[in-house]
Amino acid sequence: MNYELLTTENAPVKMWTKGVPVEADARQQLINTAKMPFIFKHIAVMPDVHLGKGSTIGSVIPTKGAIIPAAVGVDIGCGMNALRTALTAEDLPENLAELRQAIETAVPHGRTTGRCKRDKGAWENPPVNVDAKWAELEAGYQWLTQKYPRFLNTNNYKHLGNAGNR
Repeated sequence: MNYELLTTENAPVKMWTKGVPVEADARQQLINTAKMPFIFKHIAVMPDVHLGKGSTIGSVIPTKGAIIPAAVGVDIGCGMNALRTALTAEDLPENLAELRQAIETAVPHGRTTGRCKRDKGAWENPPVNVDAKWAELEAGYQWLTQKYPRFLNTNNYKHLGNAGNR
């Protein structure tokens, strides 16, 4: 077996963390999560594991009959929201690539490539509402960059309002 197994009342926790120390608080958080009745099969834990505010960072939490849209990332402001729609699988195209591309074009989703010029997760042409919001924030940004010039080399404007900035 190439993982450590923690057993709980409901689902086991499989930890692929050989040689990586796991904080006691993170272990307890994983055990607590595994006790939830909708956990499907087991929780998987990766080597980047550490205590999180909402749930354990580095964990994969499969569920059945439940969705946890913001289990990881609540402490840094990232995450997702879930919305029930009337759509069924039959309403969607066989290949979702075109739909995904349309969504990613309409809603930037955070940094994809370090600090290079074309970050696919940024706005290519920010919409009017982003321009309007930036206009409200720009004076404060100018003040901040005078105090901390290194922020001039960021692309805050190109990421304003993306899925990683709630």
